[in-house]
Amino acid sequence: MELQGDDGRIRTGTVWTATAHAITATIGSGVLALPWSVAQLGWIIGPFVLIFFSFVTYYTATLLCDCYRSPDPVNGRRNYTYIGAVRACLGAREVVVCSTLQCAILWGTMVGYTITAATSMATVKRSHCFHDKGHDAKCDASGILFLVIFGVIEIILSQFPNMEKVTLLSVIAAAMSFVYSFISSYLCIEKFVSHPKLRGGLFNLEMSKGVTASTKAFHYFQALGNIAFAYTYCMLLLEIQDTLKSLPPENKTMKRATMFSVSITTIFYVTLGCMGYLAFGNDAPGNILTGFYEPFWLVDTANLSVIIHLIAAYQVFAQPIYSIQEKWLALKWPNKGFFNNVYTWRLPCTKGPKFQFTLAKLFLRPAFVIFTTFVAMMFPFFNAIVGLLGAMSFFPLTVYFPLTMYIVQAKIKRGSFKWKAMQSLSMVCLVVTLISGVGSIADIVNHLKHAGLFKIEL
Repeated sequence: MELQGDDGRIRTGTVWTATAHAITATIGSGVLALPWSVAQLGWIIGPFVLIFFSFVTYYTATLLCDCYRSPDPVNGRRNYTYIGAVRACLGAREVVVCSTLQCAILWGTMVGYTITAATSMATVKRSHCFHDKGHDAKCDASGILFLVIFGVIEIILSQFPNMEKVTLLSVIAAAMSFVYSFISSYLCIEKFVSHPKLRGGLFNLEMSKGVTASTKAFHYFQALGNIAFAYTYCMLLLEIQDTLKSLPPENKTMKRATMFSVSITTIFYVTLGCMGYLAFGNDAPGNILTGFYEPFWLVDTANLSVIIHLIAAYQVFAQPIYSIQEKWLALKWPNKGFFNNVYTWRLPCTKGPKFQFTLAKLFLRPAFVIFTTFVAMMFPFFNAIVGLLGAMSFFPLTVYFPLTMYIVQAKIKRGSFKWKAMQSLSMVCLVVTLISGVGSIADIVNHLKHAGLFKIEL
Protein backbone atom coordinates (compact mmCIF):
# COMPACT_ATOMS: atom_id res chain seq x y z
CA MET A 1 0.00 0.00 0.00
CA GLU A 2 1.38 3.40 -0.97
CA LEU A 3 0.69 6.45 1.20
CA GLN A 4 1.15 10.02 0.09
CA GLY A 5 2.98 12.00 2.73
CA ASP A 6 2.29 15.51 3.96
CA ASP A 7 4.86 16.78 1.45
CA GLY A 8 3.12 15.14 -1.52
CA ARG A 9 5.68 12.38 -1.92
CA ILE A 10 4.69 8.72 -1.93
CA ARG A 11 6.74 6.52 0.40
CA THR A 12 6.51 2.75 0.48
CA GLY A 13 9.07 1.78 3.14
CA THR A 14 8.24 -0.52 6.06
CA VAL A 15 10.02 -1.71 9.16
CA TRP A 16 11.40 -4.63 7.14
CA THR A 17 12.79 -2.55 4.28
CA ALA A 18 14.32 -0.17 6.83
CA THR A 19 15.84 -3.13 8.69
CA ALA A 20 17.30 -4.41 5.41
CA HIS A 21 18.80 -0.98 4.65
CA ALA A 22 20.21 -0.74 8.19
CA ILE A 23 21.74 -4.22 8.14
CA THR A 24 23.21 -3.52 4.71
CA ALA A 25 24.73 -0.27 5.96
CA THR A 26 26.02 -1.86 9.19
CA ILE A 27 27.26 -5.35 8.32
CA GLY A 28 29.95 -4.87 5.75
CA SER A 29 33.71 -4.93 5.54
CA GLY A 30 33.98 -4.19 9.26
CA VAL A 31 32.71 -7.61 10.31
CA LEU A 32 35.68 -9.34 8.64
CA ALA A 33 38.13 -7.44 10.87
CA LEU A 34 36.42 -8.34 14.15
CA PRO A 35 38.43 -11.52 14.99
CA TRP A 36 41.65 -9.53 14.55
CA SER A 37 40.23 -6.75 16.72
CA VAL A 38 39.18 -9.14 19.50
CA ALA A 39 42.64 -10.73 19.25
CA GLN A 40 44.26 -7.37 20.03
CA LEU A 41 41.99 -6.72 23.03
CA GLY A 42 41.80 -10.18 24.60
CA TRP A 43 38.96 -12.26 26.00
CA ILE A 44 37.84 -9.73 28.62
CA ILE A 45 37.94 -6.39 26.86
CA GLY A 46 37.21 -7.68 23.31
CA PRO A 47 33.65 -9.02 23.88
CA PHE A 48 32.93 -6.16 26.32
CA VAL A 49 33.79 -3.56 23.68
CA LEU A 50 31.64 -5.36 21.08
CA ILE A 51 28.61 -5.24 23.37
CA PHE A 52 29.34 -1.72 24.64
CA PHE A 53 29.42 -0.25 21.15
CA SER A 54 26.19 -2.03 20.25
CA PHE A 55 24.40 -0.39 23.19
CA VAL A 56 25.87 3.02 22.36
CA THR A 57 24.85 2.72 18.71
CA TYR A 58 21.32 1.59 19.58
CA TYR A 59 20.83 4.35 22.15
CA THR A 60 22.06 7.21 19.98
CA ALA A 61 20.20 5.84 16.95
CA THR A 62 16.89 5.87 18.83
CA LEU A 63 17.51 9.50 19.79
CA LEU A 64 18.30 10.33 16.18
CA CYS A 65 15.01 8.75 15.04
CA ASP A 66 13.15 11.50 16.92
CA CYS A 67 15.04 14.16 14.97
CA TYR A 68 13.56 13.17 11.59
CA ARG A 69 10.78 15.65 12.32
CA SER A 70 11.25 18.88 14.22
CA PRO A 71 10.37 20.46 16.53
CA ASP A 72 7.85 17.67 17.22
CA PRO A 73 9.08 14.08 16.51
CA VAL A 74 5.65 12.98 15.19
CA ASN A 75 3.95 16.01 13.62
CA GLY A 76 6.88 18.33 12.96
CA ARG A 77 8.48 19.30 9.67
CA ARG A 78 10.43 16.57 7.90
CA ASN A 79 14.22 16.61 7.86
CA TYR A 80 14.95 14.52 4.77
CA THR A 81 18.65 14.02 5.52
CA TYR A 82 21.08 13.86 8.42
CA ILE A 83 22.39 17.27 7.40
CA GLY A 84 18.84 18.64 7.26
CA ALA A 85 18.25 17.56 10.85
CA VAL A 86 21.47 19.23 11.97
CA ARG A 87 20.39 22.44 10.22
CA ALA A 88 16.95 22.37 11.84
CA CYS A 89 18.13 21.52 15.36
CA LEU A 90 21.56 23.14 15.66
CA GLY A 91 21.73 25.84 12.99
CA ALA A 92 23.71 26.56 9.84
CA ARG A 93 27.10 26.81 11.56
CA GLU A 94 27.09 23.13 12.47
CA VAL A 95 25.98 22.11 8.97
CA VAL A 96 29.38 22.75 7.38
CA VAL A 97 31.17 20.50 9.87
CA CYS A 98 28.51 17.79 9.71
CA SER A 99 28.19 17.73 5.92
CA THR A 100 31.96 17.56 5.50
CA LEU A 101 32.23 14.69 7.98
CA GLN A 102 29.27 12.79 6.59
CA CYS A 103 30.42 12.96 3.00
CA ALA A 104 33.99 12.09 4.01
CA ILE A 105 32.85 9.02 5.96
CA LEU A 106 30.42 7.86 3.30
CA TRP A 107 33.07 8.25 0.64
CA GLY A 108 35.75 6.65 2.79
CA THR A 109 33.47 3.69 3.33
CA MET A 110 33.05 3.38 -0.43
CA VAL A 111 36.85 3.28 -0.75
CA GLY A 112 37.00 0.61 1.96
CA TYR A 113 34.30 -1.44 0.25
CA THR A 114 36.17 -1.26 -3.05
CA ILE A 115 39.33 -2.56 -1.39
CA THR A 116 37.45 -5.31 0.46
CA ALA A 117 35.56 -6.50 -2.62
CA ALA A 118 38.78 -6.66 -4.63
CA THR A 119 40.44 -8.54 -1.73
CA SER A 120 37.64 -11.11 -1.79
CA MET A 121 37.97 -11.50 -5.56
CA ALA A 122 41.72 -12.04 -5.18
CA THR A 123 41.10 -14.54 -2.38
CA VAL A 124 38.81 -16.57 -4.64
CA LYS A 125 41.54 -16.70 -7.27
CA ARG A 126 44.17 -17.76 -4.73
CA SER A 127 41.84 -20.37 -3.26
CA HIS A 128 41.48 -22.06 -6.65
CA CYS A 129 45.23 -21.81 -7.22
CA PHE A 130 46.05 -23.50 -3.90
CA HIS A 131 43.39 -26.13 -4.50
CA ASP A 132 44.85 -27.00 -7.92
CA LYS A 133 48.58 -26.66 -7.18
CA GLY A 134 48.88 -27.24 -3.45
CA HIS A 135 49.33 -24.88 -0.50
CA ASP A 136 53.06 -24.49 -1.16
CA ALA A 137 52.45 -23.06 -4.63
CA LYS A 138 53.18 -19.44 -5.38
CA CYS A 139 49.73 -17.94 -5.88
CA ASP A 140 50.02 -14.17 -6.14
CA ALA A 141 47.06 -12.01 -7.17
CA SER A 142 47.38 -8.52 -8.61
CA GLY A 143 44.63 -6.20 -7.51
CA ILE A 144 44.23 -3.86 -10.46
CA LEU A 145 41.92 -6.11 -12.51
CA PHE A 146 39.61 -6.79 -9.56
CA LEU A 147 39.45 -3.13 -8.59
CA VAL A 148 38.55 -2.17 -12.16
CA ILE A 149 35.85 -4.88 -12.40
CA PHE A 150 34.24 -3.67 -9.18
CA GLY A 151 34.41 -0.06 -10.38
CA VAL A 152 32.72 -0.89 -13.69
CA ILE A 153 29.84 -2.63 -11.89
CA GLU A 154 29.35 0.38 -9.62
CA ILE A 155 29.34 2.75 -12.59
CA ILE A 156 26.34 0.87 -13.98
CA LEU A 157 24.52 0.75 -10.61
CA SER A 158 25.21 4.44 -9.97
CA GLN A 159 22.29 5.29 -12.26
CA PHE A 160 19.72 4.13 -9.69
CA PRO A 161 17.77 7.34 -8.99
CA ASN A 162 17.72 7.46 -5.16
CA MET A 163 17.92 5.55 -1.86
CA GLU A 164 14.36 4.22 -2.04
CA LYS A 165 15.02 2.63 -5.43
CA VAL A 166 17.92 0.54 -4.12
CA THR A 167 15.72 -1.38 -1.65
CA LEU A 168 16.08 -4.61 -3.65
CA LEU A 169 19.86 -4.22 -3.52
CA SER A 170 19.65 -3.81 0.26
CA VAL A 171 17.57 -6.97 0.66
CA ILE A 172 20.08 -8.93 -1.44
CA ALA A 173 22.99 -7.43 0.47
CA ALA A 174 21.43 -8.24 3.86
CA ALA A 175 20.90 -11.84 2.77
CA MET A 176 24.51 -12.09 1.58
CA SER A 177 25.79 -10.69 4.89
CA PHE A 178 24.05 -13.56 6.70
CA VAL A 179 25.60 -16.06 4.31
CA TYR A 180 29.22 -15.00 4.73
CA SER A 181 28.84 -14.36 8.47
CA PHE A 182 27.46 -17.88 8.97
CA ILE A 183 30.17 -19.41 6.78
CA SER A 184 32.96 -17.46 8.48
CA SER A 185 31.68 -18.53 11.91
CA TYR A 186 31.38 -22.15 10.74
CA LEU A 187 34.92 -22.17 9.35
CA CYS A 188 36.27 -20.79 12.62
CA ILE A 189 34.32 -23.36 14.65
CA GLU A 190 35.51 -26.18 12.37
CA LYS A 191 39.13 -25.01 12.69
CA PHE A 192 38.86 -24.94 16.47
CA VAL A 193 37.18 -28.35 16.69
CA SER A 194 39.87 -29.91 14.46
CA HIS A 195 42.60 -28.50 16.75
CA PRO A 196 40.88 -27.91 20.12
CA LYS A 197 42.94 -25.56 22.23
CA LEU A 198 42.13 -22.45 24.25
CA ARG A 199 43.95 -19.73 22.35
CA GLY A 200 44.55 -16.12 23.30
CA GLY A 201 44.72 -14.40 26.68
CA LEU A 202 42.36 -12.54 28.99
CA PHE A 203 43.90 -9.17 28.12
CA ASN A 204 46.35 -10.30 25.41
CA LEU A 205 49.31 -8.47 26.85
CA GLU A 206 51.81 -10.93 25.39
CA MET A 207 54.29 -9.52 22.89
CA SER A 208 54.48 -11.40 19.60
CA LYS A 209 57.80 -11.91 17.86
CA GLY A 210 58.91 -8.77 16.06
CA VAL A 211 56.18 -6.61 17.62
CA THR A 212 57.32 -3.65 19.71
CA ALA A 213 55.45 -2.21 22.67
CA SER A 214 54.44 0.85 20.66
CA THR A 215 53.11 -1.28 17.79
CA LYS A 216 51.16 -3.37 20.29
CA ALA A 217 49.60 -0.23 21.75
CA PHE A 218 48.74 1.14 18.29
CA HIS A 219 47.09 -2.15 17.34
CA TYR A 220 45.14 -2.03 20.59
CA PHE A 221 43.88 1.46 19.74
CA GLN A 222 43.16 0.50 16.13
CA ALA A 223 41.03 -2.44 17.24
CA LEU A 224 38.71 -0.02 19.02
CA GLY A 225 38.27 1.89 15.75
CA ASN A 226 37.58 -1.33 13.82
CA ILE A 227 34.79 -2.30 16.22
CA ALA A 228 33.35 1.23 16.22
CA PHE A 229 33.31 1.22 12.42
CA ALA A 230 31.52 -2.14 12.38
CA TYR A 231 28.50 -0.60 14.13
CA THR A 232 28.42 2.74 12.32
CA TYR A 233 25.30 3.53 10.33
CA CYS A 234 23.80 6.60 12.01
CA MET A 235 24.98 8.87 9.19
CA LEU A 236 22.49 7.04 6.95
CA LEU A 237 19.68 6.58 9.46
CA LEU A 238 17.58 9.62 8.55
CA GLU A 239 18.00 8.96 4.82
CA ILE A 240 16.65 5.46 5.49
CA GLN A 241 13.86 6.83 7.69
CA ASP A 242 12.82 9.15 4.86
CA THR A 243 11.77 6.09 2.82
CA LEU A 244 9.13 5.03 5.40
CA LYS A 245 5.37 5.37 5.25
CA SER A 246 3.83 7.98 7.55
CA LEU A 247 1.63 5.48 9.39
CA PRO A 248 2.66 4.34 11.90
CA PRO A 249 4.82 7.39 12.74
CA GLU A 250 8.25 7.16 11.11
CA ASN A 251 10.18 7.46 14.37
CA LYS A 252 8.39 4.46 15.89
CA THR A 253 8.97 2.34 12.80
CA MET A 254 12.63 3.34 12.59
CA LYS A 255 13.21 2.56 16.26
CA ARG A 256 11.87 -0.95 15.69
CA ALA A 257 14.08 -1.35 12.62
CA THR A 258 17.07 -0.13 14.66
CA MET A 259 16.35 -2.61 17.43
CA PHE A 260 16.12 -5.49 14.94
CA SER A 261 19.21 -4.50 12.96
CA VAL A 262 21.47 -3.76 15.95
CA SER A 263 20.38 -6.97 17.72
CA ILE A 264 21.04 -9.11 14.65
CA THR A 265 24.41 -7.51 13.93
CA THR A 266 25.51 -7.81 17.57
CA ILE A 267 24.78 -11.54 17.59
CA PHE A 268 26.81 -11.99 14.41
CA TYR A 269 29.64 -9.76 15.61
CA VAL A 270 30.11 -11.38 19.00
CA THR A 271 29.88 -14.88 17.50
CA LEU A 272 32.33 -14.26 14.66
CA GLY A 273 34.72 -12.10 16.67
CA CYS A 274 35.01 -14.61 19.52
CA MET A 275 35.04 -17.75 17.37
CA GLY A 276 37.67 -16.23 15.08
CA TYR A 277 39.86 -15.46 18.09
CA LEU A 278 39.29 -18.93 19.49
CA ALA A 279 40.29 -20.51 16.16
CA PHE A 280 43.37 -18.40 15.35
CA GLY A 281 44.38 -16.88 18.67
CA ASN A 282 46.84 -14.01 18.34
CA ASP A 283 47.44 -14.95 14.68
CA ALA A 284 43.93 -13.93 13.57
CA PRO A 285 44.20 -12.27 10.12
CA GLY A 286 42.97 -8.74 9.48
CA ASN A 287 40.36 -10.12 7.05
CA ILE A 288 39.18 -13.41 8.55
CA LEU A 289 38.31 -15.00 5.20
CA THR A 290 41.89 -14.66 3.99
CA GLY A 291 42.83 -17.23 6.65
CA PHE A 292 40.99 -20.07 4.90
CA TYR A 293 41.52 -21.88 1.61
CA GLU A 294 39.74 -25.18 2.26
CA PRO A 295 37.12 -26.36 1.64
CA PHE A 296 37.64 -24.10 -1.33
CA TRP A 297 34.00 -24.19 -2.54
CA LEU A 298 32.75 -22.98 0.84
CA VAL A 299 35.41 -20.28 1.07
CA ASP A 300 34.52 -19.23 -2.46
CA THR A 301 30.85 -19.04 -1.50
CA ALA A 302 31.68 -16.79 1.45
CA ASN A 303 33.88 -14.50 -0.62
CA LEU A 304 31.34 -14.31 -3.43
CA SER A 305 28.71 -13.37 -0.83
CA VAL A 306 30.99 -10.61 0.42
CA ILE A 307 31.44 -9.34 -3.13
CA ILE A 308 27.69 -9.30 -3.83
CA HIS A 309 27.02 -7.62 -0.48
CA LEU A 310 29.57 -4.89 -1.09
CA ILE A 311 28.38 -4.29 -4.65
CA ALA A 312 24.93 -3.48 -3.21
CA ALA A 313 26.08 -1.76 -0.01
CA TYR A 314 28.31 0.58 -2.02
CA GLN A 315 25.18 2.15 -3.53
CA VAL A 316 23.52 2.58 -0.13
CA PHE A 317 26.48 4.73 0.91
CA ALA A 318 26.84 6.42 -2.48
CA GLN A 319 23.24 7.59 -2.99
CA PRO A 320 23.33 10.31 -0.27
CA ILE A 321 26.54 11.70 -1.78
CA TYR A 322 25.02 11.74 -5.26
CA SER A 323 21.93 13.50 -3.90
CA ILE A 324 23.91 16.17 -2.05
CA GLN A 325 26.17 16.79 -5.03
CA GLU A 326 23.38 17.03 -7.60
CA LYS A 327 21.13 19.25 -5.48
CA TRP A 328 24.02 21.64 -4.81
CA LEU A 329 24.96 21.84 -8.48
CA ALA A 330 21.34 22.38 -9.55
CA LEU A 331 20.96 25.26 -7.08
CA LYS A 332 24.33 26.76 -7.99
CA TRP A 333 23.57 26.80 -11.73
CA PRO A 334 19.73 26.83 -11.98
CA ASN A 335 19.77 27.87 -15.63
CA LYS A 336 22.26 25.26 -16.83
CA GLY A 337 20.57 22.43 -18.69
CA PHE A 338 23.45 20.07 -17.91
CA PHE A 339 22.39 20.05 -14.24
CA ASN A 340 18.64 20.64 -14.48
CA ASN A 341 17.14 19.32 -17.72
CA VAL A 342 15.53 15.91 -17.13
CA TYR A 343 15.55 13.48 -20.04
CA THR A 344 13.38 10.37 -20.32
CA TRP A 345 14.40 7.19 -22.11
CA ARG A 346 12.69 3.85 -22.55
CA LEU A 347 13.86 0.75 -24.36
CA PRO A 348 12.59 0.88 -27.95
CA CYS A 349 9.45 -1.13 -28.74
CA THR A 350 8.76 -1.85 -25.05
CA LYS A 351 6.39 -0.64 -22.37
CA GLY A 352 8.92 -1.08 -19.62
CA PRO A 353 9.77 1.50 -16.96
CA LYS A 354 11.07 4.88 -18.03
CA PHE A 355 14.63 5.88 -17.27
CA GLN A 356 14.87 9.53 -16.23
CA PHE A 357 18.21 11.28 -15.94
CA THR A 358 20.09 14.53 -16.19
CA LEU A 359 23.37 14.80 -18.03
CA ALA A 360 25.05 15.58 -14.70
CA LYS A 361 23.79 12.29 -13.29
CA LEU A 362 24.80 10.40 -16.41
CA PHE A 363 28.40 11.66 -16.42
CA LEU A 364 29.31 12.91 -12.93
CA ARG A 365 28.28 9.79 -11.02
CA PRO A 366 30.53 7.50 -13.11
CA ALA A 367 33.35 10.05 -12.79
CA PHE A 368 32.97 9.93 -9.01
CA VAL A 369 33.09 6.11 -9.00
CA ILE A 370 36.23 6.18 -11.17
CA PHE A 371 37.92 8.60 -8.76
CA THR A 372 36.94 6.43 -5.78
CA THR A 373 38.35 3.34 -7.47
CA PHE A 374 41.62 5.12 -8.22
CA VAL A 375 41.99 6.15 -4.56
CA ALA A 376 41.38 2.53 -3.54
CA MET A 377 44.26 1.55 -5.82
CA MET A 378 46.51 4.03 -4.01
CA PHE A 379 45.69 2.64 -0.55
CA PRO A 380 45.21 -1.12 -1.06
CA PHE A 381 45.42 -2.16 2.59
CA PHE A 382 42.30 -3.16 4.43
CA ASN A 383 42.60 -3.16 8.20
CA ALA A 384 44.20 0.24 8.71
CA ILE A 385 41.58 1.95 6.53
CA VAL A 386 38.74 0.30 8.49
CA GLY A 387 40.18 1.51 11.79
CA LEU A 388 40.62 5.08 10.59
CA LEU A 389 37.07 5.20 9.22
CA GLY A 390 35.76 4.01 12.56
CA ALA A 391 37.82 6.58 14.41
CA MET A 392 36.65 9.44 12.20
CA SER A 393 32.95 8.57 12.18
CA PHE A 394 32.10 7.09 15.56
CA PHE A 395 32.19 10.11 17.85
CA PRO A 396 30.92 12.96 15.66
CA LEU A 397 28.24 11.20 13.62
CA THR A 398 27.18 8.34 15.89
CA VAL A 399 27.41 10.11 19.25
CA TYR A 400 27.94 13.89 19.28
CA PHE A 401 25.40 15.12 16.73
CA PRO A 402 22.57 12.71 17.70
CA LEU A 403 23.00 13.52 21.41
CA THR A 404 23.26 17.26 20.82
CA MET A 405 20.28 17.40 18.47
CA TYR A 406 18.14 15.40 20.89
CA ILE A 407 19.13 17.62 23.83
CA VAL A 408 18.07 20.71 21.86
CA GLN A 409 14.85 19.23 20.46
CA ALA A 410 13.73 17.57 23.71
CA LYS A 411 14.82 20.66 25.69
CA ILE A 412 16.93 18.67 28.14
CA LYS A 413 17.84 21.07 30.94
CA ARG A 414 21.54 21.85 31.20
CA GLY A 415 22.99 20.44 34.42
CA SER A 416 20.21 17.86 34.88
CA PHE A 417 21.08 14.22 35.56
CA LYS A 418 20.10 13.19 32.02
CA TRP A 419 22.19 15.99 30.53
CA LYS A 420 25.23 15.01 32.62
CA ALA A 421 24.82 11.33 31.68
CA MET A 422 24.69 12.20 27.98
CA GLN A 423 27.75 14.44 28.23
CA SER A 424 29.67 11.73 30.09
CA LEU A 425 28.86 9.21 27.35
CA SER A 426 29.96 11.77 24.77
CA MET A 427 33.32 12.29 26.49
CA VAL A 428 34.00 8.55 26.77
CA CYS A 429 33.31 8.12 23.05
CA LEU A 430 35.51 11.13 22.21
CA VAL A 431 38.43 9.49 24.01
CA VAL A 432 37.81 6.24 22.12
CA THR A 433 37.78 8.14 18.82
CA LEU A 434 41.04 9.97 19.56
CA ILE A 435 43.06 6.94 20.65
CA SER A 436 41.72 4.70 17.86
CA GLY A 437 42.55 7.43 15.35
CA VAL A 438 46.15 7.55 16.61
CA GLY A 439 46.49 3.77 16.25
CA SER A 440 45.01 3.73 12.76
CA ILE A 441 47.17 6.59 11.47
CA ALA A 442 50.28 4.90 12.83
CA ASP A 443 49.33 1.67 11.05
CA ILE A 444 48.64 3.51 7.78
CA VAL A 445 52.04 5.20 7.96
CA ASN A 446 53.66 1.80 8.49
CA HIS A 447 51.78 0.32 5.51
CA LEU A 448 52.76 3.21 3.27
CA LYS A 449 56.39 2.23 3.77
CA HIS A 450 55.80 -1.22 2.31
CA ALA A 451 52.61 -1.12 0.22
CA GLY A 452 52.90 -1.46 -3.55
CA LEU A 453 50.66 0.39 -6.00
CA PHE A 454 47.78 -1.82 -7.15
CA LYS A 455 48.99 -4.64 -4.88
CA ILE A 456 46.23 -5.80 -2.55
CA GLU A 457 47.24 -7.18 0.83
CA LEU A 458 45.91 -10.65 1.62
